[in-house]
Amino acid sequence: MAAEQHSAYPEPSDFKVMRPSYHEKDDGYVVATIAISPFKVSGESLTKAGARRAAIYEASKTYHSYHPSYSVENPYPDHFVDGEGATWHRVPPFQRTTYGDYRFIDDQGEEEYADIEMMLMWDVRPEKEVEPADA
Repeated sequence: MAAEQHSAYPEPSDFKVMRPSYHEKDDGYVVATIAISPFKVSGESLTKAGARRAAIYEASKTYHSYHPSYSVENPYPDHFVDGEGATWHRVPPFQRTTYGDYRFIDDQGEEEYADIEMMLMWDVRPEKEVEPADA
């Protein structure tokens, strides 16, 4: 049995139950800050809900830095369609450092790439999961 890891840093689930404070920036983006004294995380997005999700994702990444065995949960399915009809597909692990975490087709029909942080900033929300064959 592995020894439990302990640190003063709260678990990501602790941040999920806390109410964020919000601040709208001049560029229209919203910043959510969640504090569990003395720690705090922030996330930025087009909406309050997106900013909250981004802050919680940041909490998971920070917790992972204290506990390397902790797996940061991907907030998105591997293949999905968003509310605007764009289809997103997870990029294979060996390509993520080059391209990002997901690929999608933009409004002009061009293939584009984005990392999870950018998707959270854009407030991308899955509407339905799709099979990889539906690509």
